[in-house]
Amino acid sequence: MIRFNGHPQRSCRTILLAVGLAALVGCQTSAPISKQPAQGQVLPEAAHKAERQVSLRVAQRRAEASREQAIDSEETLDLWARIRNGFQLDPALLDNPRIERQRLVYAGQPRYFELTSERAGRYLHYVVEQLDQQEMPLELALLPFVESAYNPMAVSTSKAAGIWQFIPSTGLNFSLRQDRWYDGRRDIVESTRAAIEYLTRLNAMFEGDWLLALAAYNCGEGCVSRAVARNRSLGLPTDYWNLQLPAETMNYVPKLLALAQIIDSPDSHDTALPELPDQPYFARISIEQQLDLHTAASLASISPEEMRQLNPAFKQRITAPGGSFELLIPLEQADQFAEALASLPADQRLSFSQYRVQRGDTLSQIASRHGLTPDMIREHNNLKGTLIRVGQELVLPGVGTAIAQTSETPAATTQAAGAASYRVRAGDNLWSIARNNGIEVAQIKRLNRLENSALQVGQMLRLP
Repeated sequence: MIRFNGHPQRSCRTILLAVGLAALVGCQTSAPISKQPAQGQVLPEAAHKAERQVSLRVAQRRAEASREQAIDSEETLDLWARIRNGFQLDPALLDNPRIERQRLVYAGQPRYFELTSERAGRYLHYVVEQLDQQEMPLELALLPFVESAYNPMAVSTSKAAGIWQFIPSTGLNFSLRQDRWYDGRRDIVESTRAAIEYLTRLNAMFEGDWLLALAAYNCGEGCVSRAVARNRSLGLPTDYWNLQLPAETMNYVPKLLALAQIIDSPDSHDTALPELPDQPYFARISIEQQLDLHTAASLASISPEEMRQLNPAFKQRITAPGGSFELLIPLEQADQFAEALASLPADQRLSFSQYRVQRGDTLSQIASRHGLTPDMIREHNNLKGTLIRVGQELVLPGVGTAIAQTSETPAATTQAAGAASYRVRAGDNLWSIARNNGIEVAQIKRLNRLENSALQVGQMLRLP
């Protein structure tokens, strides 16, 4: 089943004034200047809370009015324009020095910002769509820029992973499965669901104050609650800007707001945003049987790296055994992939085998015995070095291939440019031949009418 990540867009989008409009969603909870107490006096906490509630009501009325006044347009907006139109957080912070410091940091790294924005292009529409459905501020779509630079493979020192940077325990709290095959924290769809649930819960916990919710997303709800209680006991304002929080959290929200300012007005900040159409990048396709991602990439006619970037949750580059999963496939290749998968024999879905490490094994020995290289094994098992342990299960690319019974590292498979045939050598398999010649396994199988992946030393193959 193919599911597209887009939905019919609402006819009326929230369109807010981008600069200079005060207090749109209750994010600034300190009192306006005209209502500040005389020097030496402190407003009671009840007064702060009342003002916060008034600010929220005003923001809600303004947001509703903006929706009602939005004019339908046949012109297709780009994704950045849609994000800008969905901004809800308080823009009356342009002269905030903490935001300005972070804006200057981004301004000093234009190439980094450009590359990160391009990487986000695979995922950003989906994130925006999910936030829009919940009528949440679209500034939240920028949160993965701050958390992970929109890198699904990012891992922090605290073992947080994925574009939303869930630590293992929080991931489990939001039903993100984590095992040797699959890490839901890296799943674009599942981690986005979990992040929206978490942010919604935090927003309710802090009475609709998105800045406090964002701070809690960074340092934890207990951290922010204690800071609020401390200020309340001292009769001090309890908005984000007046709390004493960890240094990282003190910079966290300003980073997000600085990004929003840049995206709201890229020209005035000398920033070039890559063109991103307001349309889905990928489709979601159900996979009922185990499938390795290299074969999936061949079926979709995309690179293995593109497949990996869209489906980073599969740790072994193979869908997990048991149950069904979804693969994200570029929208333009989705139909082709679904048709090719439906006609693919079950014995060709996996081009790998499993090997349990025995006492005395080394990575080089295992690679040699199976006609592979250590780098190929490391790549398929996410190994950073050569250390392996007895009993460890390794994924070996190439199912049913000829096994080289030699202790020497197999010679690299090469082919002269433009050659139309190739003689199989000891240690070769379809995966290595395809990779070394810049082609897909499916192309070799199709051209040579191979029913499976088995090869014989000396066999002649035609190459496209």
